[in-house]
Amino acid sequence: MDIERLVADAAARGTSDIHVVCGVPVKLRINGQLQDADDHILTDEDCEAVGKALAGDSYESIAHKGELDLAATIAGHRVRINLFRQQGNLSAAIRILNDRIPDISVLGLPPVVEQFSTWQKGIILVTGETGSGKSTTLAAILDKINHTRREHIITLEDPIEYVYKPDMCLINQREISKDTASYAEGLRAILREDPDVILIGEMRDLETIETALTAAETGHLVFATLHTNSAVDSIDRIVDVFPAERQQQIRLQLSGCLRAVLAQQLLLKKDGSGRVAACEVMVVTNALKNLIREGKTPQMTSAMLSSAKEGSITMDNFLIKLVQTGVISRETAINAANDKSYLTRSGM
Repeated sequence: MDIERLVADAAARGTSDIHVVCGVPVKLRINGQLQDADDHILTDEDCEAVGKALAGDSYESIAHKGELDLAATIAGHRVRINLFRQQGNLSAAIRILNDRIPDISVLGLPPVVEQFSTWQKGIILVTGETGSGKSTTLAAILDKINHTRREHIITLEDPIEYVYKPDMCLINQREISKDTASYAEGLRAILREDPDVILIGEMRDLETIETALTAAETGHLVFATLHTNSAVDSIDRIVDVFPAERQQQIRLQLSGCLRAVLAQQLLLKKDGSGRVAACEVMVVTNALKNLIREGKTPQMTSAMLSSAKEGSITMDNFLIKLVQTGVISRETAINAANDKSYLTRSGM
């Protein structure tokens, strides 16, 4: 199988992900839906050949670890690759990334998100499930900083997706397992590398979260991702990583340095022409600081509704706007809502 041709053809068809699995044709995810690339049924030999072509010198490591993450440029397209074994066969999931970092103004995000690039310190979380556009949003924000401020940006990624071209900023991009052993070790080292802006690909464990909070408290601007579906859930996710005796201290730290949480998902447009980002933004006001500190997460949604002038918007209200402007269907909005009854009562 010609990997170059596969990626080139898939990209030309607007594919976001390519799946190579033994026993079925190559699958392409286009506008969120899987479809066959052709009618050729992949054999074990086909899949092994794909794995060897993609992994190169790292191919043998799959036999020991069972999976391998890497990034590469294929047919002129930057791709993120995960190779893994299932039922004894090799499979591949290939994410095709944008050829260039988009301008943040074209992503359809809430207006306050464009201000994130002007903030000087604190922590900003971008959350959502895999494939929700978190990496693209973060790349657009960092690229805006790159073109407007004279700062030192350091990223920790697994693997590196978007490659930045330094403009006004000095940029160091470090890849987990290649440039540093882990997020925790890389983040500890970052604090000795004179950064102004830090990007953490994912806050996976207690040590990484703890160091990220310390970095934000000591005057750095920190961006990080979490796999949560709402802004409020992100608070509980972070706190629950820590043992009970430390949770109050973490709430106190978080209330002091958290600036905003952006939760997003990608939804199919009503006209079928592609997907659009649906977003929730929680800008941390004094009222929300108090709720975080006191552990009153159930009350945070109400506090977000009352802080709309600061830029906060709930996912459900964003969905209503997308329906009212004809971007998505009513059914799509209801399926994506946090509170389905709220949308049905809204009369959208």
